[in-house]
Amino acid sequence: MNSTLELMQQHHSVRSYQDKPIPAELLDAVLDAAWKSPTSINGQQVSLVVVQDAARRQQIAAIAGGQPWIAQAPVFVTLVVDFYKTSLGVSAAGAEQVIQDSVEGFAVGAVDAGIALGNLMTAARAAGLGVVPIGGIRRNPQAMIDLLQLPEYTFPIAGVVMGYIDQDSSIKPRLPRESFVHHEHYQRAALPASISRYDQTLASYWQQIGRSDGLPWTANTAQYYQHVYFPEVAPVARKQGFGFER
Repeated sequence: MNSTLELMQQHHSVRSYQDKPIPAELLDAVLDAAWKSPTSINGQQVSLVVVQDAARRQQIAAIAGGQPWIAQAPVFVTLVVDFYKTSLGVSAAGAEQVIQDSVEGFAVGAVDAGIALGNLMTAARAAGLGVVPIGGIRRNPQAMIDLLQLPEYTFPIAGVVMGYIDQDSSIKPRLPRESFVHHEHYQRAALPASISRYDQTLASYWQQIGRSDGLPWTANTAQYYQHVYFPEVAPVARKQGFGFER
């Protein structure tokens, strides 16, 4: 197995960082890996907002629900779905942009931001940094919009912490592979047994790392997915000019 594949298969989130800045040239190289990511129709409807100021990182940590590693690590990058940028291009071509009024628009923006996020995390880890992706900024997206001064037709979809690791973490086991890789068609029959087996695997993992509060996958997922856990996403997205009727 080559080193890139090995690196990607060893992914784990890090929540303990040294108080050590990332050299500017190294940070730029990591950011450029996301910049060069593919996007649908070459629309490039993704932007990054890089926050290094300690006070602003502290604010983001609070917005995300109290995640101290955001304030602790030297860099926080917000991935922004950016149809403001594309609207300028569409206007320059003498046309009117409407893609932001559709589910497809929000979906393609989120997908392309996810591709950039994946490249960003892989590049950071290849450079010897730790990372943890953050969806918690969607807990209060309006606060992020205000803090980052985001214009209309943009939305802060996710973020990522990066920095030098203080205390490393272990690799969390995943659902059995057969629940993820389906050959030729979706294989429903094996899922209940795979899920049951994973609950047992995860229970052993929590015990191994001394986490008495660790939940089975089923219970943990249920506590989030039985309701909309970030209910401000839709109203704030609409306020930003996104529509979901087309």
